[in-house]
Amino acid sequence: MRRDNPGAALNDEQRAAADAGIKGMIPIGRPFLDYAISALADAGITDVCLVIGPGADHRVVRDYYEALPTTRVSIRFAVQREPRGTADAVLAAEAFANGECVLSVNADNYYPVHTLRALRELGGAGVTVFERDALVRMSNIPAERVLQFAIAGVDGDGMLATIVEKPDAETVARRRGPVYVSMNSWSLPPEFYEACRQIGPSPRGELELQAAVRYARERMGVRFRAVVEHDGVLDLSTRADVAAVAERLRDVEVRL
Repeated sequence: MRRDNPGAALNDEQRAAADAGIKGMIPIGRPFLDYAISALADAGITDVCLVIGPGADHRVVRDYYEALPTTRVSIRFAVQREPRGTADAVLAAEAFANGECVLSVNADNYYPVHTLRALRELGGAGVTVFERDALVRMSNIPAERVLQFAIAGVDGDGMLATIVEKPDAETVARRRGPVYVSMNSWSLPPEFYEACRQIGPSPRGELELQAAVRYARERMGVRFRAVVEHDGVLDLSTRADVAAVAERLRDVEVRL
């Protein structure tokens, strides 16, 4: 987790998890990831796969969830051998998917249950897009951070038309009507793994999910249904986010 705010009020356990770079294990009464998985269970998801790295730090995640009794979800693991990007992380979980459509979401975001349910009910390729003004208003995410998120275009049939990673101000200004933001919540069909295999590294040297989406759309004819939301998402990207996220989750019951 980025050290963007050394004065952020973290307790010793939170600071240790942040220092280890395992944002999902930052304790907010219990690990943040527990809340995210509980929301998936509320949305009707019964099988969850956590993509982890091979190092000792990520062993903490496996050890915790292997020892944790659950009644609503089965939790399994896939190992991403190197930090090669989000598309590579998705590819690491191909065996878990076992030829079925799966949801792919960030481990450092808490999505509304109705958002996850709508995505699950698609049963095919799809993405949730959040109206930007509502996202800023209803999340803990500062407006300046949201400006850095990918923006999506939706066509007249309700399908994803474009997606632009890290758009500049001019690109955003050219948009007519609402601006929709991607928070990396996807429904991915079985053929999507082939797209992950076909793309090359980005200028940052990573195999990026957005590039695989473009390949699937343009080269494979996969159409992604856009689920439009006017709601917020809790984001645990920085140390300064911890207090606000903890406050918003204070009364949320976790049932795994």
